[in-house]
Amino acid sequence: MATRIKEKYLAEAIPALEEKFGYKNAMQVPKLAKIVINMGLGDCKDNAKAMEMAVNELTTIAGQKPMITKAKKSIANFKVREGMNVGAKVTLRGARMEEFMDKLVSVALPRVRDFRGVSAKAFDGRGNYSLGIREQLLFPEIEYDKVEKIRGMEIVFVTTAHTDEECKELLKLLGMPFEA
Repeated sequence: MATRIKEKYLAEAIPALEEKFGYKNAMQVPKLAKIVINMGLGDCKDNAKAMEMAVNELTTIAGQKPMITKAKKSIANFKVREGMNVGAKVTLRGARMEEFMDKLVSVALPRVRDFRGVSAKAFDGRGNYSLGIREQLLFPEIEYDKVEKIRGMEIVFVTTAHTDEECKELLKLLGMPFEA
């Protein structure tokens, strides 16, 4: 069963992108390769229970168990030693990626207070887009009463597009609400 994002991509995005950018081959049309969700958990480095809670929340949001990231270097000012747990990240591909994208643009982002659209300046020059979210409570599966601490996360949309313009057009066609 194809997800709504997949159907939208096949029915609307491919023809529109081919027309706008003049692709000669259907394989040239950019597509969403993966979505990486990263949550910095430096404040939990000493508290294993808080780390576990944050990882469980990220698992609930993504539908996949995240990988715990460790510090590469020791930094005395932050009381961080090499090898300490400092974050969690999860890479979504395929159907899970499409379901997450659909949930993000149709449910989570509209729940942001005074939402006018996501920034159109967060492209990296190579056809990828980064989005920062201030709180995990935007996602409907997170129960407000069980949250110990409000945490933000970074979401990176990795596409096969070669330019920022192609990437922006692709994400716009998939439903990403960019600000005017």
